[in-house]
Amino acid sequence: MSTEKPTSAGSSASPSSGTTAGATAEPDVLAEIEREVAQELEDERPPAGGPGYQVVGALVALGIGVLGAALSYGYGLGDLRAPGPGLWPFAVSVVIAILSAGLLISGRGLQDSERFTRSSILPLIGLVTFALLAWLMPLIGFEIPSVALCIVWLRWLGGESWRMSIVVAVCTVAAFYLLFLYGLRIPLPHLI
Repeated sequence: MSTEKPTSAGSSASPSSGTTAGATAEPDVLAEIEREVAQELEDERPPAGGPGYQVVGALVALGIGVLGAALSYGYGLGDLRAPGPGLWPFAVSVVIAILSAGLLISGRGLQDSERFTRSSILPLIGLVTFALLAWLMPLIGFEIPSVALCIVWLRWLGGESWRMSIVVAVCTVAAFYLLFLYGLRIPLPHLI
């Protein structure tokens, strides 16, 4: 016994579109929105940088990987049964260096890089503020520098409102405080 409804002779239902063949075709709204969004993204994209920018990016990342590996090696690697404090930073740094070397080799033929613009400085600001956090933490504890770091990252690097930046910064630092000091019992320098 069939459960399909019979259609009139002048219109047959299309199984894929759900519309009738005799009905007037409406413009595809989803496709139009996708085209508009793609055009807006293309308009906002920085100009192409070319292979030179790929090479510069690969060299910077390679330098970070090599420096990270050298510094983490100084902390001691230990072994897999008793890892030292530098083992995982060393492993991550080596992976960064290897991937950067691969990009350095293949980067000359790639064309998908972007030119450096004013927004290109934002990762550097993030790195400097993170280094400042590491420098201040032993001096004044982890709470104040961490709240300041979160506010700088959220407000100036992320463009969030002051209210959102302050609320998220305080809640994030409180969560890390409870997690590291009480949950994991890691002896971070702290004021409270």
